[in-house]
This record gives sequence, C-alpha cells and structure tokens, in this order.
Amino acid sequence: MKKVTIIIPNYNGLHFMEPCLAALERQTCQDFEMLVVDNGSADGSADWLREREVPSIFLPENRGFSAAVNIGIRAARTPYVILLNNDTEAEPDYVAELVRAISASKRIFSVSPRMVQLYHPERIDDAGDMYSVMGWAYQRGVGQETERYGRPCHIFAACAGAAIYRREVFGKIGYFDELHFAYLEDIDAGYRAKIAGYYNRYCPTAIVRHVGSGTSGSKYNAFKVRLAARNNVYLNYKNMPLPQLLFNSPAIVAGIILKYGFFKKIGFGREYVDGILEGLRTLDKARKVPYRPENRSNYLAIEWELIYGAFLYCMEFARRRARVLRQPEKTEEGRTAPVPGHSSDTKL
Repeated sequence: MKKVTIIIPNYNGLHFMEPCLAALERQTCQDFEMLVVDNGSADGSADWLREREVPSIFLPENRGFSAAVNIGIRAARTPYVILLNNDTEAEPDYVAELVRAISASKRIFSVSPRMVQLYHPERIDDAGDMYSVMGWAYQRGVGQETERYGRPCHIFAACAGAAIYRREVFGKIGYFDELHFAYLEDIDAGYRAKIAGYYNRYCPTAIVRHVGSGTSGSKYNAFKVRLAARNNVYLNYKNMPLPQLLFNSPAIVAGIILKYGFFKKIGFGREYVDGILEGLRTLDKARKVPYRPENRSNYLAIEWELIYGAFLYCMEFARRRARVLRQPEKTEEGRTAPVPGHSSDTKL
C-alpha cells in the first residue's frame, strides 16, 4: 500500500493542471497515489483529466473547497493525505520531506511545507498558518526573505494548499467543516486537532512554489471578504469554550474594528460587515467542539499560542514595513502588503 494520497481540488483550473502534475512526476518519492477532485469545472478540466486518465472524482457542481477535499480524504486508503492546490509546483523532494516530517510522531496531525511565491521565489508565501487572540489568521512569513524560515518549528495550523495530514485523525476530530465552503477551514481543522492534543509542524525542507489566489482570481473580492468574515465568526464560536470566548472578546472586537477600517478603505467594508452579521445569524448551524475537562491543559496552551500569535503578527508587520521603507522602488505591495489578519489565499 502507498503511504500517501495527493488530493488536488480543481475548479476551472485547467491552465494550472499540467505544470502541477508535471512537478509531481519529478518527485524523488513516488510512493503516492494521486486523486483530482473536480468541483464542477466548466473550462474543459474534466475532459482533459479523462483524456490523460488521471485518477479523478467529478462533482456535478462546485461544492466548495471543504467538501471537495473531504470527498478525496474519505476516498483515500493511505495513512496520510496531501492536499495540494492546483496553482502549485512542488520541488522534487517535497513529498519525501513531508512524509518524513509527519512520520516523526503519531501526535503530529499536519505538516506545512515552505511555500514560496512562484514568481518571486526569494519571498515566502506561507511558512505555516498562525492565529491570534484578535481573531486574525495569517500566513507566517508572507513576503519575507525565504532564508529567514529555514528551521522546523511548531505552527498553529498547516496551510491546506500544500500540507500533509494524518488521515485517521479526521475520524476523531471531524473533517473540514463544509459550512465554511472555503477560507479558514484549515485553521479550524488545525485548531480542533490542537484541542484534542495533536500538534502541527512546519517543514522547511519540503518546498512548493505557489501562485496564490489561483482559483478565486484575486487577492480581494467581495465573495472572499464576506465568506472569510463569516467563517471567522464560526471559527471562534466553535473552538473556544464560553469562558475563553468571553476572556478574548475585547481583543476579538478590537480586531474586527481594525479589519473593518482596512476593508472600508479598499472598498469592501459593506461585504465585511455582511459576513460578520451572516456568521452571527447562522451560528446555530455551526457545531461547537464539546468541552472536555481532560483537554483543559490543551486549551491553556492554545490561549498562550493565540497571545503569541498577536505578538508575532506585529513583529512581522513591522519587519515588512521596514523593508518597504528601505526599498520603496522595489515594493511588491500589490502582492504582499501586510494588512490586519491578511493572507493572500485562505486567511482573511
């Protein structure tokens, strides 16, 4: 039996598929199965996959990222699954290094690779996902020099755009929440795993190049802003027991106000508010993680990580701003500008 199944969710990503699959053919470790889950694409993806006999599941309509990868995970029979965005090109040792990293301990739920920007490989796209007490999710290291993130470490959650997961744990903590449809579902899964006593790691020797926003088509749009704002409400409500939620509420409210100010400035203030209100109206649909006393120490550890996440965000924000001020003529802020809680693809 193979060790890992690589699951590639696809929605109208035909132009990405060939370089993505070609990179997988060059892997030094071929001990994997591959499965594309096509989300009702209308760009010829289904015909292209059938002609090349790529193992695939074809959905009649777009059911969202969460549903697509859940279908793939349930279809897999390997101990591990890798979720890989179609707008990626993996370096040759990517699969081997992820398998090696997650095999180090049965308490590891997921491992995130070093994701670099495809068109600017000297810059980090994602070195593991972080979450903060303000309710901001963000890509660790985004826009920073690649060499700064050369050490393995603990992270809050793995980015589902290129991470490996221990498949059996999903049966214990639940799969990706399909209520999210897309955005923040990976933070939510990593959060639930931490509550249950698992942890998530960053592996810098597994490298993948990432376009970013390849499916949604832009860093910001009304759909993404509204959905991410709604899912942020679900994320806090589901995973924080009431005392923790009350304790963190001043910071969360402050985070919402700051985010609103940013999105209003760029023309998406109304969408952000609509997303928050939709989340509050539909909280009854969200399945809250049951509180268990035996997990008390895990909740305390998570609270510390949330506080640390806020400090780390501020440090990385300051570092990016300093770089921009030092080299204003080379600024790439159209792609990597730091904003409250921003992450170019799944974190907003």
